[in-house]
Amino acid sequence: MGTGSESESNSNGWGRAQGFMVKAAVLIGGTILLKRLTKSKTRWDHARIVADSLSGEKFSREQASRDPDNFFNMRMLTCPAADMVDGSKVLYLEQAFWRTPQKPFRQRFYMVKPCPKELKCDVEVSSHAIREVEEYKNFCDRPKDQRPLPEEVIGDIGEHLTTIYLRRCDRGKRCLYEGSTPPGGFPNSWNGATYCTSELAVLKNNEIHTWDRGFDDDGNQVWGVKAGPYEFKPAPSSSFNDIFSPLNLSPPQSIEKRIEGSFVLEE
Repeated sequence: MGTGSESESNSNGWGRAQGFMVKAAVLIGGTILLKRLTKSKTRWDHARIVADSLSGEKFSREQASRDPDNFFNMRMLTCPAADMVDGSKVLYLEQAFWRTPQKPFRQRFYMVKPCPKELKCDVEVSSHAIREVEEYKNFCDRPKDQRPLPEEVIGDIGEHLTTIYLRRCDRGKRCLYEGSTPPGGFPNSWNGATYCTSELAVLKNNEIHTWDRGFDDDGNQVWGVKAGPYEFKPAPSSSFNDIFSPLNLSPPQSIEKRIEGSFVLEE
């Protein structure tokens, strides 16, 4: 009788101890996981996220399908090109029509790095002209041993064109980072402009929205699409029907001027 009670008491005690240990393990594990999830990102973490999101092959096909009067099906291709001594990432970017990717009409270097501490932003994205631009056509499509070397890339970083200052988006928004050039933009003389502005948004799933515009002294827009930013989404799986879609055909001569008004071909 006494032995049975003692055994039952020990059993209950051990059960309570086990329950306590399980709860403690869950609590400790949850605390560690929460710390990992809420660990604040460094300035360079934000720059890396933006550089990674910008990289890759993206298209504006969905947008062109919704609004063919204002948007073309464009291909935007970006890839890492070099690392600067200070850690800044240099990306090569080119844009072309989907059907003629070998003939880009825009080529740039992007330099991605953290914002200076005195500025209220997280990531700085600067665009630069390319000195030997012909040598970089289809840079990302080539095998790495057929590309200019990183030290050559750094030497070919040309004129500074614009800088966009990105901030993290508030919780609940679709974007991860968004920002623009500062008020007043940057000098630009293409097609009668005196200055240009750029807006950039980095969304989830590596979607990129970009809006470049040029304005004259009176504030009139003289180049750049007016309907809103271009929406570039990661490349979908291609299909036979896509090849013959009207959205993917090279534009006729009659609308070349519209294209020039949507994108700056040369500064």
